[in-house]
Amino acid sequence: MIAAAETGAARLTSALRRFPAVAILRAATGDHLERAVHVLADGGVTAVEITATTPGAFAAVARLRARLDRSVALGVGTVTTPGDLARAADAGSDFVVSPHTDPRLIRSAATLGLGTLPGALTPTEAVAARDAGATAVKLYPAGTLGLGYLKAIRAPLADIPFVPTGSIPVARTGHWLAAGALAVGLGSPLLGDALHTGRLDPLRGNLAELRLAVTESGWEAA
Repeated sequence: MIAAAETGAARLTSALRRFPAVAILRAATGDHLERAVHVLADGGVTAVEITATTPGAFAAVARLRARLDRSVALGVGTVTTPGDLARAADAGSDFVVSPHTDPRLIRSAATLGLGTLPGALTPTEAVAARDAGATAVKLYPAGTLGLGYLKAIRAPLADIPFVPTGSIPVARTGHWLAAGALAVGLGSPLLGDALHTGRLDPLRGNLAELRLAVTESGWEAA
């Protein structure tokens, strides 16, 4: 495991060891954002990413950080610039997620006490992320690449904790964990239309399916 001090990186690592999923919230409006996050936390999810492209994302993170238990790691996603990074830190985020690998951004996040989950597709990008100090590496787009790609890239890079993300069905979460993933990133397959309509019962149903998939995979909390 990539070393992490007692900072946002440690909180993210601890969260993913307690439950192996990152819930990804991206929407055209932030109207239902915070209610959905509370449902996720009540349902056992311990790592939540709110994308910077969602209106009001940074303000929502600040409010949620003040209200949620610290056992839930809060992150800002789609962070691509130093400005995004600074706003995430100011909002009280524990970690940031990027769609790409930028060693300078990873190192800058560390100086701000933030964990990092940069996106990588190739072994070169994954190693660059690790060497820059990433907390874990988001393997993206995992759903397109398939389970076989995770197994292939982990063969020579078993020391890198991967978080496959992108179009992974909730019911298949356990397959990715069994293949060696640290955790799985789940967006619309988990959230459904909760962020668009405010309907939360389908989300609760998806969370139950997620917990079952994790249990059936044989995964155990560290």
